[in-house]
Amino acid sequence: MLFSVKKKLQLPAAHEALKGRATPMPVPARHFVNGRPLKGPWPEHLKTVTLGLGCFWGAERKFWQTAGVYSTAVGYSAGLTPNPTYEEVCTGMTGHNEVVLVVYDPAELTLEALLKVFFENHDPTQGMRQGNDVGTQYRSGIYVNDGHDLQVAEAARAQYSAALAKSGYGPITTEIMLAPEFYYAEDYHQQYLAKNPDGYCGLGGTGVVCPIGTGVTA
Repeated sequence: MLFSVKKKLQLPAAHEALKGRATPMPVPARHFVNGRPLKGPWPEHLKTVTLGLGCFWGAERKFWQTAGVYSTAVGYSAGLTPNPTYEEVCTGMTGHNEVVLVVYDPAELTLEALLKVFFENHDPTQGMRQGNDVGTQYRSGIYVNDGHDLQVAEAARAQYSAALAKSGYGPITTEIMLAPEFYYAEDYHQQYLAKNPDGYCGLGGTGVVCPIGTGVTA
């Protein structure tokens, strides 16, 4: 029992990871809430960022409710196993994080504002867990698409780290990197809380305000 808990809190080495498969997960063509596409290619004026902040059910709802967000989808990223299933991710042997792909219009919503929503809706100091959800797939992560967004994310992390420290929290454990492959999760996970309004949502923040972003570009 102790061994299995320890493994869930440690990312697997490449030789340990599950093999996976070449076939992508089939996903619906349209977003259950807003009817927009669930997969790209996206209109050229839009941008994407992939965010991990615990169980992706509640996290996705938070972002589809954010003004300026065009579409959202849940999936798995920052791991080793190609096209993993939910059950495989939950073993801790794929290395993947449960994430939300956020497609947004930068003319309406800045990346800083999105990261403010991200940081304020989970505890980014908990390592491989969020509250009662324990495992490598619940780690805090920001996965961006270019060097500029990488700098924005790192600056945001530094600012929120200072705010959290003043409130007695430990160091932020959020990983930040250029976006690895995003694998769509199963159909039933997509917009889960819209399909199941009374479903589980483990989302919760620290109560500490994140001092970044106002939400609208000039």
